[in-house]
Amino acid sequence: MVCQDLQLRSDRPASFHQQLPMSGLELLALTEAQLAASASASAPDPVPILQTAPKTLPEPAVPANPPAPAGVAIQPEFGALPPGRSDFTPLAPPQVIPRPRSGSQLFVQRWAALRAGRLYTRLPSDSFQDLWSRATRQPTHEDWKRLLAQEARVVAQSQGRSRLSVLVGDSLTLWLPPEDLAGDRLWLNQSISGETSAHVLSRLQNFAQTRPDTIYVMAGVNDLKQGASDNTVLWNLRVIMRRLRQTHPSAQIVVQSILPTRLDRIPGDRVARLNQRLAAIARQENAQYLDLYSAFADFDGNLRPELTTDGLHLSAQGYQLWQQRLQQSQWTIAQS
Repeated sequence: MVCQDLQLRSDRPASFHQQLPMSGLELLALTEAQLAASASASAPDPVPILQTAPKTLPEPAVPANPPAPAGVAIQPEFGALPPGRSDFTPLAPPQVIPRPRSGSQLFVQRWAALRAGRLYTRLPSDSFQDLWSRATRQPTHEDWKRLLAQEARVVAQSQGRSRLSVLVGDSLTLWLPPEDLAGDRLWLNQSISGETSAHVLSRLQNFAQTRPDTIYVMAGVNDLKQGASDNTVLWNLRVIMRRLRQTHPSAQIVVQSILPTRLDRIPGDRVARLNQRLAAIARQENAQYLDLYSAFADFDGNLRPELTTDGLHLSAQGYQLWQQRLQQSQWTIAQS
């Protein structure tokens, strides 16, 4: 693998994070030259953007049954009760790592990562918490477009021989946790909350200079929420496939099914019929079709309740299921 995993720099001056703007909108004022300069000026030997910190540090080698120091009892493993003890309290489970929970927090984290010369999909989920935890002002749609265009530009300039997968879609894809994606490649997330298939189509040129080997597309549910016809959604998705094929002729284009919802105005049988037609269009356009609908729908064709937080957006369990399907898709593509 070309990109080796590295730790985040520990030799940055203490004032480095204090020099970062305190809001994403201030970060937006940075020019490309300032972004590049800030990444290199903070240390004489800057870390390339396409590197990451390991999720865990290697454990030191220890004997299987190390002797206990005098007067110190050996604690059992998590959840285990020692023989003859009924009053033992199991060790607490590991602390959950904090992550951005709002669009404003995620926006600030991603801009801060860019200014530090990094890509957020290659960093731990709590990176730059001192900045994003205080973010409150909601970025606009134009702010998000500018951020994604800048991320794509940096990847295009720095990709080298690294493998790249691009994710394109709306809020469902925007919040796909990056730390559980395959680590053998770079991931560029080009998704914006609330976008329709027409919005996605209008932004494809933003990452045209990148060299992905796989592009994952999901769009359409916001079209249905806004009253678009089935033919409009399917036509836009067909044009998206064609544009991507023209711009990235060697990439595998994977069109993912429209997910079911629990919203009354988007009946499950309508989504099922749409996906049947979408699968046929994908074959016609020489694209792969990834069927997520079958795994996410209940017997009535609605989104399974344990996979959603509000009838539309996904829960942690929903994203875990999606990531499993992505891994299966990647394996299938690798074998083809």
